[in-house]
Amino acid sequence: MYGELVSVILVTHNSSKFLSASVESILGQTYQNLELLITDDCSTDSTCDMLKALAEKDHRVKVEFLAEHDGPAVARNKSIERAVGRYIAFCDSDDRWFPEKLEKQIQHMDKHDCALCSSSYLICNEEGNVIGVNNSPAYLTLKDIKRDNKIGCLTAVYDIRRLGHKYYMPALRKRQDWALFLNILKDCQICYCVQEPLAYYQHRSEGSVSSKKMTLIKYNVSVYESVFGYSKLKSWLLFFFLFLPNYFVKRLKVMLDSRRYLKQGT
Repeated sequence: MYGELVSVILVTHNSSKFLSASVESILGQTYQNLELLITDDCSTDSTCDMLKALAEKDHRVKVEFLAEHDGPAVARNKSIERAVGRYIAFCDSDDRWFPEKLEKQIQHMDKHDCALCSSSYLICNEEGNVIGVNNSPAYLTLKDIKRDNKIGCLTAVYDIRRLGHKYYMPALRKRQDWALFLNILKDCQICYCVQEPLAYYQHRSEGSVSSKKMTLIKYNVSVYESVFGYSKLKSWLLFFFLFLPNYFVKRLKVMLDSRRYLKQGT
């Protein structure tokens, strides 16, 4: 399928273990009109050599190498700056897409005339086995996302033609994807979701940015400060009385949905 160009944003940092599978899942999309913009955040393993080989093999792969380890927000923004597609999509270097992901999401966006789209996704362990599912509702609003981020970054697609080429990851070391989606929803108000799973999220018990949830507390508070301009006191109150209750409800829902999904598969 060919349509408007999609710019896929991918960041690498010592990603050699899962990189090939992630890139193959992107380049193997049924929606072929895409560019894969990879920014390497100063890898020290074999990632850089792998990226050079991938770029030589497929002209759609375009790689930039950072001289310093600046973090995922800076690296993603470097790729967004280079994007020339109508649509921006994200995938992390240890996640994978279903072959028809982009095709189904672009069709969904056309059907609902929307500027932001996400989907449900499966959760895998490091051996690639499915251990759960994160089910999306039919749509999400700014109010929904303000309570807690319910958009999986690996499923997000937004339309530059409708929104403008003006959205970048805020300068936060963590939780910058949540801040980005809040900024987008402040303009477009609604995110329509494909409710079937279209991607595989790699759950890593150690080493990933999101693995130690307690360290994310100050970054969650910073999102309220940076996106909405709230005071530190109001941001902390929102974290304790809005974010945390919704986060635990979300985790419970994922657990129950995952049990049902895995039971159906047996």
